[in-house]
Parts: sequence; C-alpha cells; structure tokens
Amino acid sequence: MEFNSVLISLLISSIPFLLYFVIHKSKRRQNITESPTPPGSTGWPIIGETLEYLATTKEGIPEKFINDRRKKHNRKLFKTSLLGQPMVLFGDADGNKFIFSNENKIVTPWWPSSVDKFFDTENVSKVESAMKMRKFVTPVLKPDSLRKYVEVVDEKTRRHMENKWTGNEVVEVYPFAKDLTFALACRLLLGIDDEGVISELQKPFGDFSAGLLSLPIDLPGTNFRRAIKAAKKLRKVFESMIRQWKSDAVENSTNSTCRGMLSRHIMDIFSDENGDSVGESETATRILALISASYDNVSTAMTFVLKYLAEMPDVYDAVLREQQEIAEGKKPEEALNWQDIQKMKYSWNVASEVLRLHPPANGAFREVIINFTYCGFLIPKGWKVHWNAFATHKSAEYFPEPEKFDPSRFDGNKTIVPYSYVPFGGGAHMCPGKEYARISILVLMHNVVTKFKMEKVFPDEKVIGLPVLRPAKGLPVRLYPNQL
Repeated sequence: MEFNSVLISLLISSIPFLLYFVIHKSKRRQNITESPTPPGSTGWPIIGETLEYLATTKEGIPEKFINDRRKKHNRKLFKTSLLGQPMVLFGDADGNKFIFSNENKIVTPWWPSSVDKFFDTENVSKVESAMKMRKFVTPVLKPDSLRKYVEVVDEKTRRHMENKWTGNEVVEVYPFAKDLTFALACRLLLGIDDEGVISELQKPFGDFSAGLLSLPIDLPGTNFRRAIKAAKKLRKVFESMIRQWKSDAVENSTNSTCRGMLSRHIMDIFSDENGDSVGESETATRILALISASYDNVSTAMTFVLKYLAEMPDVYDAVLREQQEIAEGKKPEEALNWQDIQKMKYSWNVASEVLRLHPPANGAFREVIINFTYCGFLIPKGWKVHWNAFATHKSAEYFPEPEKFDPSRFDGNKTIVPYSYVPFGGGAHMCPGKEYARISILVLMHNVVTKFKMEKVFPDEKVIGLPVLRPAKGLPVRLYPNQL
C-alpha cells in the first residue's frame, strides 16, 4: 500500500516534466494540428457546395458564391467542398499573393481527374505535367516571337471580318470571335491558312470545347463522351502535323506548314533539358491544351470588349480617336505593326477593364502538399485551394464602385493593389499567353472601330457563365459602316 502511494506520488510529480517534454519535442506539430481549419460549410455529402457554385457561375455572378460566404464566415478565406474535394477559397489580394508566391512550395497545380481523360494524362503527375506545359508554351508565346506576327494577325483579322461582316446588317459577335480566335491559332501556332482545313479542324474542336467543362458523365450521347472522342481525333491530327514539321526541319523545307510559331521552335520542343526525346503524342497533347486556352479565353475577352464598345458611345468614341490617329499615320491597307500596338494605351485600358469585370477564367485550383497555417487556420495536406479572380475584381475594397465600367482605373494615375487584378494569374507563373491575347484583342478593336459602329440587338442581353462566360444570345449587333 505504501509502495503504491509512493509510485503514485512519483507519477504525479513527473507529470510537469512529461508535459514539458511532449510540448517542446512536438511543439511545431502541435501548433499546426491544434489550429482550427477555416470556418465554413462543406455542404452535402460528396457534392458539397458544387451545385451552388455552378449555379452562381451559370448566372454570370460567380462573385455571389464567394461574397456570401466571406460575409458569413471570414473575409480572407473560408472552407467549402467543391468537385468532391475539401477546399479553401481565398478572398483577398493577400491570399492571391500567398498562393502565387508558394507555387510548388506548399501548393501545386491541381485539376479534376475527369480532365485527364481529354489530355491523356491519367498516369502523369499534375506537377510534372504543368511544368512541362509551361516549358513548352513559354518560348512560343514570348513577346520577342509575337511581335513579328502582328502583321499576320492584322491581315487574318481583316480577311475574317470581310468574309463575316461585309454586307451583313447584323452579326453575332460571340460565334464570330470563336471563329476568329481559332483561325488565328491555326495560322500563328500551326502555320495553317487554308480555310477548308481550318473549318474541318474546328468541327471536332467545337465538340471538345463544349464538353471540356461539362458534367463528367462518360456515357454515349453526352457532351463529355463526344469531347473525349474529339480530343483523341485532334491529337492524331496534331501528331501527323508534328511528323511533317520534323521532316520539313530535316529537309530545311520552306513548306507553308513550317510558318507557325510552334514549328519554328519544334526542334527545341522535342529535346528536353536532359536531351531526352519528347514523344509526338505528348507534344500533341500540349498543342491541344494550348489551342484550347486561346480558343475559349481570348474569344471571350474579344466578345466582351465589343459588347462594351457597342453599348458605351463615349468609350467607343475615345477608342476611335486613338485608333484613327494610328490609321492616319499609315498608308492605305498598310498592316499594323508592333509599334502601333504600343500606341494603343487607352484601348488597352478599355480591354483591361473588360477583363476585370469579365475575366475569361474564374481562377485555378491548387493542391496542398504540406500542412500549413494561414491567418491562424490550418490548411491540411491533401486539401485543395482555389483562387478566384472575381473575389477581388468585384470587390469595392480594391475597385470603388466595382460594377461600374471605368477604363480610367488603368490609366497609370491610380494605384492598383498588387494581386487584386489577376485575369492572367500572377507571380512567376502568370499566364504566358497574356501578350498573345493583348495583340489579338487590340488588332480586332482597331479593325472594328475604324470600319463600323455597333448597336446591340438585345440591349438587356444576359451574361451566363457555363461552360464559359458569354452573352446568352451570342451578342448580335447591328453594323453601321463608319465612314472616316
């Protein structure tokens, strides 16, 4: 009995030392694991809050999903469940900066597994795939390469407008922008200028684009199944092109298929930093992804730029004055060049404001690779995080009167909070297609305003958001020749 009392006393007296040992040996781990996860709701089992997220996106107001939860839970971040994954949404510029600054440190690229079916990447690491894609795209879309193609963009845009607009009283802007963007991608990237070949390529690409963001139901007759088939067909076409490029390169051929930006870099693309050959299938997949990004994102931006030019006479007049001054300094039918693009400052302010109000892509997803805390909350390894451009673009904290269209926000006299304006992402991993988009949009603006005035057929046409942001009726406009 006495022995038991002594033992108990020893155990009791040792508790402070045991606690000290446990606390200080595992202090860092405990500090993390004892932190609460961000406030929020994970919604229904499996589907989480995906339906609410998609519903606001479909209505063209994805910021509502974010703002409602920021007000309810936390201004900076909240947890939810999207696409079957526990997820944290960041709601301010600091959160954007944190994500962009920690790429491949604590977060890595992530996308739903259903997307892998389109690009044949089921067995490829998402990190490796993203890094290789950036390495593939960057040399092709760098400004030094693009500036040589401004004249080509102008010529192609003029021809497209002559075919689609001349002689028509009403045109639908959205389908026109899709066709133009695809034609530009074929000419600039692939070296294809034959309209018949472009049309044949665009048919499967339309199916692919329609199913890329559809519900992942792999059954006959669904958009998803048609998109998978279209992706396979397109990859085979691109593989054939690649073989021709390689052959032309060996023969030092001047064949027209070697006039695209991709073919000019093809030998560099086919050899990685270790000297290992990159397969034709893998390269074809990257070409598919590259053209897909330009097809949807650039065409969406073009559509909304023309929307505001059609409905805001003062903005149209200011753009016209700038573009007319450029036109007057050139010979008749002389193509635009890189120096002309640099003069289009107000026009780019207009486009920038369009991209603020209607960013072509909502944002992107990342996967957490180590436990970390942010603002006192635990973000566990394996969770997903989502940055969304609408969270800051439509916030009065960063843009006073956020719903107002005001190109002067970007005239250089006003300070834009870093990482609050992110239509192309941010940091070291900013979208390499920004300059490609800028040239394409500005060349179109020049050719439209110097030739036409526009009037919307449906003044109150709604904006919808699925599969991508767009006017619900395709934005039909009446054309009035602009006699300069």
